[in-house]
Amino acid sequence: MSAAHSLPDPNEPLIDPKAARQAAPGMQIAPETAEAFISEKRIGERIKRLRLKRSMGLVELGRHTGLSASFLSQLETGRVVPTLRNLARIAMVFSKDLSYFFEADPIAMFRVHRRHERMKLPQTGVDDPTYYFESLAFLVPDRLVDPFHAEFVPLKTGQNVRPHMHSGFEFLYMLHGTLNLLHGDQTTVLEPGDSVYFDASVSHSYRCIGNVPACALIVTMQPGSVTRTANPLRKPPAAEANGVKEETPETSSSVAKGAIPARKPTLTSSRLV
Repeated sequence: MSAAHSLPDPNEPLIDPKAARQAAPGMQIAPETAEAFISEKRIGERIKRLRLKRSMGLVELGRHTGLSASFLSQLETGRVVPTLRNLARIAMVFSKDLSYFFEADPIAMFRVHRRHERMKLPQTGVDDPTYYFESLAFLVPDRLVDPFHAEFVPLKTGQNVRPHMHSGFEFLYMLHGTLNLLHGDQTTVLEPGDSVYFDASVSHSYRCIGNVPACALIVTMQPGSVTRTANPLRKPPAAEANGVKEETPETSSSVAKGAIPARKPTLTSSRLV
């Protein structure tokens, strides 16, 4: 065989590394850059979070994945980097796709409402309100619950409280004063420290007892679904026929003037009292 057709020396690289770097300098990824990229994903933290949500220990996770508890501990603390094979084993235990460990973390909801930012609104639909309310989370979009501070004023002679109903559930914690809750045919007196949780689709009303206002923290929530309709609190025809009134803060002049953001609040005044 001629020299022109001789086989290459197996100990000699086929491509000169120096020439490759000169030809494509941008293709060289420094090891520390790759390590920083992996560290930013916080894979170990994500694994630990999944494990704790299942109340699962390292030994139990090891039995499911075939990995030792000591290795998993080092993995969660970032002292070792998993291979794709090991990461796939862990992902399958928690019914996750591999992409879960590399996607950007969702931004955790955290919203502070200062006292001076809140708007105190009166009961709507009446000339003489029996209560006032303040939304404690009106700036939170797509909230799952609606907290309110409600103040029930003493009734005047001959003044009546209008019952109402709406979908979902309602929770109340008494702060001070005394309140009479009428829920269906049941009447309950609530004092400071008392709490009540009830089905808000049953007709209910609140009545302040005594000569001082009664204040309470009230939280309402929709049953089951996170998705909200455009107007989830429309009363059924039967409610209208029975004279049960449903109120919405959108109808108040304060809201009409833009006191509350344009997005319709998921909690209405009727869901308070």
